[in-house]
Amino acid sequence: MDVVHAQGVERGAQVAYTFDGGDGHRQDITYAGMVRRSRAIGGALQRLISTGDRVLLLYPPGLGYVEAFFGCLFAGAIAVPAYPPMPNRLDQRLQALIEDADPRVVLVPSSIMTFQALLQAAYPALRNVEWVASDLIGDALASTWQEPAVARTDIAFLQYTSGSTGSPRGVQVTHGNLLHNLAMIRDRFGVTPEDQVVVWLPPYHDMGLIGGIMTPMYVGCPVTLFSPLTFLQKPLLWLQLVTEKKATITGGPNFGYDLCVRKLTAEQRSGLDLRHLRVAFNGAEPIRAATLQRFYDTFAPHGFGPGTFLPCYGLAESTLLVSGSQRGQAYQTLTVDSEALRDHRLVLREDGATLVSSGPLGDAQEVLLVDPETQRVCPDGQVGEIWIKGGSIATGYWNQPEVSAAVFGATLADGRGPYLRTGDLGLTWQGQLYVTGRIKDLLIIDGRNHYPQDLESTIEGAHDSLRAGRCVAFSVERDDTEAVVVVAELQDPELAETAAQAIRRALQSHHSLALGDLAWVRAGEIPKTSSGKLRRRECRARYLDGKLKLL
Repeated sequence: MDVVHAQGVERGAQVAYTFDGGDGHRQDITYAGMVRRSRAIGGALQRLISTGDRVLLLYPPGLGYVEAFFGCLFAGAIAVPAYPPMPNRLDQRLQALIEDADPRVVLVPSSIMTFQALLQAAYPALRNVEWVASDLIGDALASTWQEPAVARTDIAFLQYTSGSTGSPRGVQVTHGNLLHNLAMIRDRFGVTPEDQVVVWLPPYHDMGLIGGIMTPMYVGCPVTLFSPLTFLQKPLLWLQLVTEKKATITGGPNFGYDLCVRKLTAEQRSGLDLRHLRVAFNGAEPIRAATLQRFYDTFAPHGFGPGTFLPCYGLAESTLLVSGSQRGQAYQTLTVDSEALRDHRLVLREDGATLVSSGPLGDAQEVLLVDPETQRVCPDGQVGEIWIKGGSIATGYWNQPEVSAAVFGATLADGRGPYLRTGDLGLTWQGQLYVTGRIKDLLIIDGRNHYPQDLESTIEGAHDSLRAGRCVAFSVERDDTEAVVVVAELQDPELAETAAQAIRRALQSHHSLALGDLAWVRAGEIPKTSSGKLRRRECRARYLDGKLKLL
């Protein structure tokens, strides 16, 4: 709230946010305009709530969402970012989120208000709460706003986890957490008011909200936003906006870069000018060295520089950023023996698998690699669980004290703590952090560890008919042994048998694994999180329950 006010005073008439609808229509709002809208929405909310009440945000990407989020902070409310549900289809994750957050008010655009009765019928927890259309709130209400008594330790919003490994949990992000992490992002990415940012990330996800919306406001640099759905339909628009705006900072998950390489023709690329880019961050899912190289090879002729990529690692429980490469410095890689890595050891090998560093360990937070069984710190080169301690660590999960204690209250064998247990595996080498996978996603076959993303990469490369990013590998118990199961979306059903044979050969050749079962499913059947991560555990559950729609 104080940051938004300060930027409104210093940069009043300058454009803060631009939203591109992907259809030729754009909307702008200045810093002063954002202060005015935040006060008006905050004033309207203060008539309905008490400080600390939850306000659910059901918005598509757009400036209305940004205004509503800041309006909640101005009201002293706890914002609960979500996404607009389909009026004719129940979203079980959203239902769990609503029931857990127990909001006092639902804040929506007037277009969603049209479906209020349908949504209340589908989601009973929304029946006895106030509904407010923020775009119908007049600016005159800004005069009724009163500054709330908010401390750094108070919760600013609940960032519900993506659910890639379980049911969504509301991470309690405080105002102090936000300020600490925003400063980390500013320093590591080298963001200044002279930067121009372009972002298509989902605004209800931590990377899109904090990295794409709040960081530019914190620093005072303009940002152009557009919808992730528009990006999926028109990936060219991303790089066209980077070209038009002479953007210096952009980024997204690994799949976004792959999509541009696959979908954009030489003719479409011909008009691009990426020479102004200084940061292209890559995070939120496993970072693949091959993806970075392919994107560089494809777009270097259009000005994309060799030091532009900035791989990074973060998670909602640490507000957002944990580590990232330094702006202007080439990212580091390690070429390792995959067999040794499965045994949690680092063995360098020239012809092995390539790991991409998520940057050096900084001094803003303490990051340790810990043996999850012994709770002892791992030496360099040994794979362990990533544990974190510092000002960005959230205060726990909403209404889940036992789980919060286990995740946010870990202690080392020598009694030091508390630390956040991330559930992510990684290793340190020469001061760099390399993320290697997740504990709960590991496949353990015949006593050997296999990272699902490694298997999925092999499978996708086995045959051209597999849809990129739409393949899941996991294990199930059969006859007292663990069997590998692959669920994949197929572009051409007539090639199913040929593709299956290629997958079997690839798994045997590259991983010495036999394929236990292969399930071909329809396009869009494999569950993903709101940020595009594969929901492997959810896919496994649907497979075991016979709920996958098979081809």
